[in-house]
Amino acid sequence: MSTFFPVEEIVSGCKQCHQPLGFEFTFAFQPIVDIKNKTLFGYEALVRGCQGEGAYQVLSKVNDQNRYAFDQACRVKAIQLASELKLDRMLSINFLPNAVYEPRHCIRSTLEAAKQYNFPTERLMFEITESEHVADVAHLTRIFSEYQAQGFTTALDDFGAGHAGLNLLASFVPQILKIDMELVRDIDRNKIKQSIARGLMQICNDLNITVLAEGLETKEEVAFYQDLGVRLMQGYYFAKPGFEILPRPDGFS
Repeated sequence: MSTFFPVEEIVSGCKQCHQPLGFEFTFAFQPIVDIKNKTLFGYEALVRGCQGEGAYQVLSKVNDQNRYAFDQACRVKAIQLASELKLDRMLSINFLPNAVYEPRHCIRSTLEAAKQYNFPTERLMFEITESEHVADVAHLTRIFSEYQAQGFTTALDDFGAGHAGLNLLASFVPQILKIDMELVRDIDRNKIKQSIARGLMQICNDLNITVLAEGLETKEEVAFYQDLGVRLMQGYYFAKPGFEILPRPDGFS
């Protein structure tokens, strides 16, 4: 399924899209589960090289000259693959906020891809990692507002791993907040992490934000967050990412 995308064909009429990307990539998919209902909530699309190389090998080729083209190509490729794999749940796509110069214009290729591949826009979720430096938080707020207006789900990824923390959360309210794996690992044995997680859960409840715990690897970690009231979970405990396939965890429909 690995496909090379001539970038100029992805978004027409944009001066930033007339340079070919110059490298190929594809995706692995990792399930996100609703542990309360024992159902699949969706899948996160994780960028990979065409021979299964990790994300770092691909992302290391992204620079200021091709950042926008890569961001746009990721959206189209993820939607195409999800459609070919007959994904009927949420598709979560990471995006590069520093590549989005004008939200309404830059979302056109996403809408066109969803239409072309018959993928419902209400099943699209866009994640921004909290660890990525965003110089203009107001711009990021405009991006999220536009995405929510289009009916997309918005998520703040890796919360707790970056430099912004609660200051970033104070600027805009995503629909989903993904707790970084550093607040997940061995939390059943770490009182400090437990206290932080409980406080974060209270904040999210007050703001009507859905919490997603990611990076779960043990039944004890799962049990802690389940007892805390977290429904959405993701990690090796349920399934490793599947290279161009949709792995299904045992016991989840």
